[in-house]
Amino acid sequence: MHDDRSVAPGADSQALLMGWAGPGLAMDAAGAVTAANPAGAQLLTRDDGWLDLLSRWVADGGALQPGTHSSPLPDQEVVEWTPLALPPQVDGSDGSDGNGQPRYLLLGRMATLERRLRQALTESRQRYKDLVEISSDFAWETGPDGRFAFVSPAGAIGYRPDDLVGRHPNDFLLPEFDDGLSPFEARDAIERVEVWLRAADGRPACLISSALPLTGPDGRWAGARGACRDITDARLRAMELAQVRLREQYLGYIVSSTRDDVDPARTLEIAAGVAVNATGAAGSALRARTVGTTDYTPVGTPVGAEERIPPELETVLAGLPQRAAGSEGPVTVHAAGYDVLAARTLFRHEVNGAVLVWRPAADTNTAEDTSGEGAKASGWSADDLSMVRTIADHVGAAIAQARYQERLKTLSERDGLTGLYNRRTVMELLGQRLGAKTGGSSALLYFDLDNFKAVNDLRGHTAGDDVLRAVGDLLRRMARPGDLAGRLGGDEFVLWVDRVDGDQALSVADRLLREAAEFLRPLSAGPEKPLGVSVGVAVHRGGGGELAQSLVDRGDQGMYAAKRLGKGHRTLAPAYSDDTGKEAPGEPGEPREKDS
Repeated sequence: MHDDRSVAPGADSQALLMGWAGPGLAMDAAGAVTAANPAGAQLLTRDDGWLDLLSRWVADGGALQPGTHSSPLPDQEVVEWTPLALPPQVDGSDGSDGNGQPRYLLLGRMATLERRLRQALTESRQRYKDLVEISSDFAWETGPDGRFAFVSPAGAIGYRPDDLVGRHPNDFLLPEFDDGLSPFEARDAIERVEVWLRAADGRPACLISSALPLTGPDGRWAGARGACRDITDARLRAMELAQVRLREQYLGYIVSSTRDDVDPARTLEIAAGVAVNATGAAGSALRARTVGTTDYTPVGTPVGAEERIPPELETVLAGLPQRAAGSEGPVTVHAAGYDVLAARTLFRHEVNGAVLVWRPAADTNTAEDTSGEGAKASGWSADDLSMVRTIADHVGAAIAQARYQERLKTLSERDGLTGLYNRRTVMELLGQRLGAKTGGSSALLYFDLDNFKAVNDLRGHTAGDDVLRAVGDLLRRMARPGDLAGRLGGDEFVLWVDRVDGDQALSVADRLLREAAEFLRPLSAGPEKPLGVSVGVAVHRGGGGELAQSLVDRGDQGMYAAKRLGKGHRTLAPAYSDDTGKEAPGEPGEPREKDS
């Protein structure tokens, strides 16, 4: 058998072996080593099992076949052996037994596994083509004009190769996700960059891409080559999870405020802020439904926040709570250049308010007043609708809590029969007013009812309660902003009249006498026992250090002085003396004798 790799007769095989830079061995037909150069001798000292495999390959005639033999060594090293057939020797001059059997010279070259794999891939275009065709990745190449010049046969994100080749990648890039780093125009090596494209079905697709720039013979940029993998499903799942976590975080603010804040108004303020942050809205407002009516009032609104509502939206927002009350889902409206979203709030299955959010409309061509199924047209996403509805669920409980606390406050501050401030609250508020006065004068009108006992005795306590409620209505009508009306107990009432002197205070007392006689007389026990009031007027001068109890006591003294003049009178109480805290000299009080 002829072998082109045989050494010609007469050639100095020994010199060839010793002059070889890599490991070299001489072997007989049985695979036994008959000679070695220094590199080969060093290799023979290694007990890695490679020699047994090489000897068996030679003995089995492998050296007579085309190709090379590889001997793997530790540390990813490989020796590639190229066999050369030597002429048979019959005289044994080369150290053999001289039996005329074939002999071989094996010349080795060191190589690594990584280099062998790289060489194998680059040397076999068919192998590379097969790998591309069976890969699920999207392999591509762009030309100097930036357009696709090659796309792997499987295509990508629903497009066939023919749909992409010749097109510019920017035709498919989604601008809302464009961060300026496009792998299709890579000037430097890029690894694992996310790029969002519009898929064939119109949906966004997220690809993770690595790319290398291509250069021409002149060194100029000639395009890019890379591969992308579709990770849309994984990215959307991650985004959904992030949205869920963000929603939990936002709602956690409301829940923790409901749990930790004593004032439910603070919880409602937080809920209004969460509605803005969670939906990217420009503003929000909360409304509470007045019990027993269809009217709504602002709640949870920081001072001045109502002024930030766009004036052109006020009419729209005024009517939205009623519309939301009749809809299980959020109501969306496009009006006055804004997208508006409203959701009703519930507590124990009853509507008790509404959450309103708004932002400038992205599409100014959207028809005005779209609602219901027009949510998409009104610029709100499904996540926005879901978030606002969830916030509304928490706001409903907060509104109920605010109402309950307001009721408790009313019960603790107000007289249950007349709705006026009770004695404790009157004394507390009077103390605050007196402490804030550093000058000027005001007055306290202290009065009780004339002939009230006859109403209870002759017409019953229900009629008496009607009289007391009528007095409450009278005082609310007479009180100005800044004034203070209250019931101290029984049929005794006070009216704090702010910023008046003595003459003005007496004028107010005269008005009280007239209106009480006119307003209460129909409720009297009879013509001979007409209802009326007796009024004591105590003038307070700011900065004198008078306490609330002293002021009330002086008014009480003035009221009894008026009764001594005859029912239906008013009297100026003794002036306050800062020396004793009692009446001034020359104006002694009289023993209390009351006959209503």
